[in-house]
Amino acid sequence: MTETPRSMVFAEPPTFDDVAAERRDRRQRLAVALRAFARYGFDMGVAGHITARDPEFPDRFWVNPFGLHFGLVRATDLIMVDHDGRVVEGDGILNTAAFRIHSEIHAARPDVVAAAHAHSVHGTAWSALDRPLLPLTNEGCMFFEDHVLHTDHTGVTLEELKAKAIAQNLGPHRAAVLRNHGVVTVGRTVDEAAWWFIAFEHSAHVQLLAEAAGDPIPADPDDARAVRDAMGTPRAAWFSFQPLYQQIVHEQPDVLH
Repeated sequence: MTETPRSMVFAEPPTFDDVAAERRDRRQRLAVALRAFARYGFDMGVAGHITARDPEFPDRFWVNPFGLHFGLVRATDLIMVDHDGRVVEGDGILNTAAFRIHSEIHAARPDVVAAAHAHSVHGTAWSALDRPLLPLTNEGCMFFEDHVLHTDHTGVTLEELKAKAIAQNLGPHRAAVLRNHGVVTVGRTVDEAAWWFIAFEHSAHVQLLAEAAGDPIPADPDDARAVRDAMGTPRAAWFSFQPLYQQIVHEQPDVLH
C-alpha cells in the first residue's frame, strides 16, 4: 500500500471533549481572525464583523463588539448574542446589521460555524460589477461555481427580510457577493471562513489588475473544478490560515486573553 507523503498531510482543526475548552478556543480564533482582518486592511470605520456559533448553544453566536477596532479585539472583548439579538454575555455594543445578516445565515446553515463580512477595498469594488469571479488563479478556482451574486442592493442591512434574502441566496455556497456592498464568506471553522474572505479579496484584486492590463484567460472549467476540489476543502482552508494564526499569536499574544 502506498503511503501518503508527509508533505501532503494537513494538520486538522482541534477537537474537544469539554465544551468550555472548545468555547475558549473558538473565541480565541475569532479574535485572531479579526486581528488578521486588521492586518490586511479590511477595517473601514465601524463596518465589518465575523461571527462564530457557540459550541453549546447553537442559536447563539459570538461577534466583535460594535466600534472596537479589529486590531484591538481580544477574546474577552467578544460578545455573545442570541437569535433575538440580545447580548447574553459580554459588555460590548451589538452591531444591528451584523446581527441581522449573521443570525439569518446561522439559522439557515446549521453546517456553518462562522461567517465573515467586511468592507474590503477589492471585494467591495468587485461587488459593483455584478458578475462572478473568473478562475484566473488557484485562489480564484476555489470559488468557481461556489459563490453567488446577491443582486438586491442591501445598503445597511437592518431589515429582517433583506437579511433573510441574503441567507437564502447564499444557499450551500461558501461566498456571496452583495451588490454595491461587499462580500460574505462562511465556513465550518472560524479559520475557514476568514481564509475564504482573504482568498476572495486576493482573487478580486488579481482579476481587477489583470483586466486593467488586458484580456485575462481563465482556467478551463474542468481544471478549475479539479483545483477547487483539491485545494478548496474546509480542511485545506483551515490549514491555509494557520501560518497567519501563528504569526499573530506570536506577535500579539494579548489577543488570546
